[in-house]
Amino acid sequence: MKKSFYLLRLNTIVIGTILCGVIACSKNDVSDASDSSGDDSSSSSTTSGTVQIDSSFTTGTAEGSTKTGYNIDDVLDSSFTLTNTVTITFGNSVTINNPLNGNGVIVTTSGNNVIVNATVAGVAYKLSGSTSSGSFKIYSDKKYELILDGVSITNSSGPAINIQSKKTSFIVLSDNSTNTLTDGATYVSTVDSEDIKGTIFSEGQLVFSGSGNLAVTGNYKHAICSDDYIHIHSGNITATSAVKDAIHTNDAFIMDNGTVKLTSADDGIQVDAGYAIVNDGTLTISSVGKGITADNEDKDASVTPYVVINGGAINVTSSANEGIESKGDLTINNGNITVKTSDDGINAEDNIYINGGHIYSYATNNDGIDANGLMTITGGIVVAVGTKQPEASFDCDARTFKITGGMIVGVAGATSGPTANVSTVHSVVMGSGTSGQIIHIEDGNSNEVMTFKAPESFSTLIYASSKLKASTTYKVYTGGSVSNGTDFNGLYLSGSYSGGTSSTSFTTTSMVTQIGGSISRG
Repeated sequence: MKKSFYLLRLNTIVIGTILCGVIACSKNDVSDASDSSGDDSSSSSTTSGTVQIDSSFTTGTAEGSTKTGYNIDDVLDSSFTLTNTVTITFGNSVTINNPLNGNGVIVTTSGNNVIVNATVAGVAYKLSGSTSSGSFKIYSDKKYELILDGVSITNSSGPAINIQSKKTSFIVLSDNSTNTLTDGATYVSTVDSEDIKGTIFSEGQLVFSGSGNLAVTGNYKHAICSDDYIHIHSGNITATSAVKDAIHTNDAFIMDNGTVKLTSADDGIQVDAGYAIVNDGTLTISSVGKGITADNEDKDASVTPYVVINGGAINVTSSANEGIESKGDLTINNGNITVKTSDDGINAEDNIYINGGHIYSYATNNDGIDANGLMTITGGIVVAVGTKQPEASFDCDARTFKITGGMIVGVAGATSGPTANVSTVHSVVMGSGTSGQIIHIEDGNSNEVMTFKAPESFSTLIYASSKLKASTTYKVYTGGSVSNGTDFNGLYLSGSYSGGTSSTSFTTTSMVTQIGGSISRG
């Protein structure tokens, strides 16, 4: 988010005693010398000894949301009792086995286009075979199971699967099956009042399960679309849209497990008016638009958009937009998250809460992590990279920046300053460094506090962790090397550091210490 503010910039080279005030996450605050001061003095060119890297940190009390999106109605075994199976096999012609013919299920065909009209419950429809000019369409008054058992459907004039039912569709990917669905670049609708928006389109809920494979290609609009919500329990799903979103829903997106790979010309996952929750699984998104976004497009007062990430491995790349965005609050409770974007990496219109996980957010043209409300970090390992001034690694628009746990490091042109009177973890704001350079902090007893290899040149670095203690003097080293080390996107978590040159020192005389860099003001 672009901003206009003045920046307080302090040079890190040869600074005497610095009195910096309460550095809250406000761009308009006036500094108060009693709340933040750093005693920064240049040192002689001393080379560091060998120091063991320590990855320990404390965790505060979690805040934000713990919602999982659990709904017993989405559990196939609890919500659906199978009584009959209708099999539909595509080929040169369509072969149908319908035990309910004349008893609640009518199946009609036109070439390889299949239409089902159903009024009875407990029915599964098993699709298999292949067609290059066919489709499956269903009208149903009841919930049903749609089993994809090695089916390939291409429809050049509409959706491959068209669900004109507001009831739940349990889509099961059969074990060891490979299923492919492709639509055409133009749609020809034979029913004027019907809405059709993607290769798989449903008026109702879509609930995916099974361990098979599904590849969906959208050439008209979206790859997978529901006018209700989409819930993925399991499965290996690849969805590609050459035009719009890979996954598009009206109310919600929930992922419990499975492997989902999305590629899109617009958003990876778009929720028009609701929420997105990821509980577990592997989610990979490559998009031009936003990676994941939970919106409230019509500004409906009854809708509260939010994003909650409870776990999983999430990798988002956006070439022209934001990575993970909520038009309300955004909570990260756990997970291994990598976001690389042009615009903000992680963004919330309201508050951001980070309670755990490993989070890397890299924005090439904006803020690493940006909250337009409050920002609270209680745990986890967080590395945030923003672009040059005036953009920030952590930015929370003149609101509270609370740190009570975790280990964070951010580099950019600036940073929001942690709010001293609500934070319980010490932090330091430092000045410039170069790409590929190691910055190392240790105390007077050679205990490692931070060892970080910067991914790009920066003018401001912020670091916070319980390894920083009150009223303690620390030395800052640059250069050197790490042997037998492991790192999380440049932040070393183990290994031995040595060979650095002492560049300066500081003393933590308050909760927030600034010895250089720029803290953004409004």
